[in-house]
Amino acid sequence: MEHGVGEYNKKLELVASNAPRLLVSGVAEGLDALLLGDVARSRFAQGDGRAQPVLHMARDDKRLEALSTSLRFFAPDVKRVVLPAWDCVPYDRVSPNTEIAGRRIMALARMISVPKWKSPVVILTTMNAAQQKIPSKNFIRSSILKLMPGRVIPMNKIAEHLEKSGYLRVGTVMDHGDYAMRGDIIDLFPPGRTKPVRLDYFGDELEAIRSFETETQRSGDQLSKLLLMPVNECAFGEQARSSFRQRYTALFGAVTSTDPLYEAISNGVRFEGMEHWLPLFHEDALETVFDYLPDAQLSFDHLYEEARTNRLDQIEDHYDSRLQSLEQKTFGGAPYKPLPADQLYLSKDEWEDKIATHGARLLTPFELPSGRDGVPVVSLKGKQGRSFAAERASEGVNIYESVVTHIKALHKAKKKVVIASWSAGARERLNHLLTNHGLTRIQMVKGWDEARNMGVGVTGFAVLGLEQGFSTPDFVIIAEQDILGDRLIRKVKSRSKAADVLTGVNDISLGDAVVHADHGIGRFQGLRTIDADGAPHDCMELHYHGGDRLYLPVENIELLSRYGGHESVVLDRLGGAAWQARKAKLKQRIKDIAEKLIKLAAMRELKTAPVMRVPQS
Repeated sequence: MEHGVGEYNKKLELVASNAPRLLVSGVAEGLDALLLGDVARSRFAQGDGRAQPVLHMARDDKRLEALSTSLRFFAPDVKRVVLPAWDCVPYDRVSPNTEIAGRRIMALARMISVPKWKSPVVILTTMNAAQQKIPSKNFIRSSILKLMPGRVIPMNKIAEHLEKSGYLRVGTVMDHGDYAMRGDIIDLFPPGRTKPVRLDYFGDELEAIRSFETETQRSGDQLSKLLLMPVNECAFGEQARSSFRQRYTALFGAVTSTDPLYEAISNGVRFEGMEHWLPLFHEDALETVFDYLPDAQLSFDHLYEEARTNRLDQIEDHYDSRLQSLEQKTFGGAPYKPLPADQLYLSKDEWEDKIATHGARLLTPFELPSGRDGVPVVSLKGKQGRSFAAERASEGVNIYESVVTHIKALHKAKKKVVIASWSAGARERLNHLLTNHGLTRIQMVKGWDEARNMGVGVTGFAVLGLEQGFSTPDFVIIAEQDILGDRLIRKVKSRSKAADVLTGVNDISLGDAVVHADHGIGRFQGLRTIDADGAPHDCMELHYHGGDRLYLPVENIELLSRYGGHESVVLDRLGGAAWQARKAKLKQRIKDIAEKLIKLAAMRELKTAPVMRVPQS
């Protein structure tokens, strides 16, 4: 890379500068993560010792996760904040997934503290997330409570804070957002944590903070501190309820008894999908990611304009559909009174005003001969990597020999080469296959610093999940899929025991506990006829934790099985992570047992014993 370092650094300096707007061409997917890390470092070095954040907007969730993973490889020293979008459509009747909600709250809290960080930082988000308005910084700050062992704070104050932060009091903590009180102990499951937390009190003094397992309820590692954050972007408490009622009636007029949203919020009960009326819960006006990061430099994925236009069209279509449904009273469901789009999302004009105050970098994998609308162009001269699809399709051609020949040609051209695999196991297999076909001088690399410091003629092998490789004038990354083709991921259908699978409604009685394959343990409350699209439909009504209900069409009864436990069953929560976590843990236990059995069988196969011979006499 040495001969191109000077040229690259000059271009990097321009990209990281405060120039109003730039088109950065030749940025193949994969190379963008390297560029973002370098820009963040450059901006930090130019600053006063504090973070000079880079805010990058991916076109969708898939690109967001790919960039986050790649950035960890190319720039492990750069702090990352990932803000995902809600996993539901605009004006939906369902709430965002609890895990997504927790990740968003954690990201917002970290974004507030970014100006205090003394390190380079990249904030990754999507176009959908950036166009959505979010709670104010004041709300997030006031909702954070720092706890440490030895602090004197009464248990009732903790409980009051948890209620205002959206936690739900339960008998046993199983899911994010739950809390329980037993004697001198408070159990809670904060957002962003993989395990729930136990607060152990002695009087009014917080004596210890420990994690614990949901399945066994046994305490685990001790924690030195805990930051309590809200579990939801909605505000809770009497003041929030009063604000909601006042603004809801001001927007939609007098409320009738057939409005379950208004009734539930007035009674202090969470309502599925209430986040789609977010601004009504907050005294302060909602803000945007641009308000959280006023000094950030913006960069955008390729095709971001199409993603933004599609989102605006989706918002408009769903809003019009809700209005039409409300006016015509179709579907026979509860009334859905949608908020005006500008209260929840940035309009086209608002978006343009926001990005006009930030230096924007538009990334594209293509080479552009000149600027667009007078915007200067900086080219990194990156290209999509070579695919070996032709060799794979040709009879009599050894794909691995072709790859080795290609690598040797790259080395001859003084380029550094890295083979990127999805996992450590795949890396070992590729390493074995390529060395067997003549590849020499290899090095396992953990990150980009090791890769760029490899010696001449050395091929690096890295764990880096790229859909496709890329090349620059100085180095080439060959992705596993470039060599072997697309990964095949087959879903294996689970097989239930015939005795447990329900084949008809007569197999269960009213009040029986049942297990839904996707949603976990619920309770059967009978049959209901639901009007769907103007036609009656027979459904099974299942009740879940917190009063949540699921109406399952009778033709999908095979998704249910009998609950084989005792009668004092703990119901799961719709959309919660506890059921999926239990399934994953059980699958892992089965896998561990299988591995032990295989190992035992192999040891028995290899074990030898003396041969017993029958005496001739």
